[in-house]
Amino acid sequence: MASQALLEFQSSNQSQLLPPNATSCDDAQEAWDLLHRVLPTVIIAICFCGLLGNLFVLSVFLVSRRRLTVAEIYLANLAASDLVFVLGLPFWVENIWNKFNWPFGALLCRVVNGVIKANLFVSIFLVVAISQDRYSVLVHPMASRRRRRRMLAQATCLLIWVFGGLLSIPTFLLRSVKAVPDLNVSACVLVLPHKAWLVARIVELNMLGFLLPLAAIVFFNYHILASLRRQADVRRTRCGSPTDGKTTALLLTLVAAFLVCWAPYHFFAFLEFLFQVKAIQGCFWDSVIDLGLQWANFFAFTNSCLNPVIYVFVGQLFRTKVWELYKRGTPTSLPPMSLSRRKDILRIFWRN
Repeated sequence: MASQALLEFQSSNQSQLLPPNATSCDDAQEAWDLLHRVLPTVIIAICFCGLLGNLFVLSVFLVSRRRLTVAEIYLANLAASDLVFVLGLPFWVENIWNKFNWPFGALLCRVVNGVIKANLFVSIFLVVAISQDRYSVLVHPMASRRRRRRMLAQATCLLIWVFGGLLSIPTFLLRSVKAVPDLNVSACVLVLPHKAWLVARIVELNMLGFLLPLAAIVFFNYHILASLRRQADVRRTRCGSPTDGKTTALLLTLVAAFLVCWAPYHFFAFLEFLFQVKAIQGCFWDSVIDLGLQWANFFAFTNSCLNPVIYVFVGQLFRTKVWELYKRGTPTSLPPMSLSRRKDILRIFWRN
């Protein structure tokens, strides 16, 4: 199962790493062959676009002479999280091309998968922080004037990175390079010491990594949209100025893109858990879950290179910042030449 080899939280034992032709459920062989041919190229394209796009976004935010706003602090951290994520993808491209024989050693097996796992939590927690910030600005503007500080935003981002790192500790401890005799390879797999870890893993992944943050995101954004509707007839108010409206449109688009990209993965990860505990069985579910996880990986990977595109096409204030940096880096035009000076130059030219 190639999807089990791509992300740390998709593999719980060695048998899950096997491709369909190593199991009794081989009726989807053509679909697997197609995905195995296409997936590495797709991952490379996503990595390349995500690397360039997120580096561009970070450079725009960090090179600017103005101090970052609270919203921009969260957006810069989200771009940094996406950048860290795509840096781990080339390892898995080589892993797939190497027929799942992990060539980088046990240390990188743990580090690469641990970074990917931490990124999942950091990204969703940052989306929650972004939603909460917009909620404070639009729904409770007076309180947000007292509480909304850059230092608080920076501290929040630091805590999110630390918490994401702590949640990835089991990956660092339990990931290992083990021999898979059926494939004749040494694969980077997650070795769980007890079946109880299956429940702990799905609670951590689905509950902490998606459902609880999703509930907070839905709550905040429901009230944000309700507040925007109430302010629709007001062209410019203290908390609903054009600047806030443009920023809110950008952030709502980022939230929607994140949910669309990551929801399929968490759905199929939960189905995988049900299959592992034998709540659902059979070759049909085996094929549906494995192929579904493959496509879910594609959507999850895409989110890391989609965010910079959203900044450019939806973020009008971001485009303004880019234009300001462009004008600052462009040499100023020469001052207009006086008529007498122009005549002197022409006279010297014709004499020579």
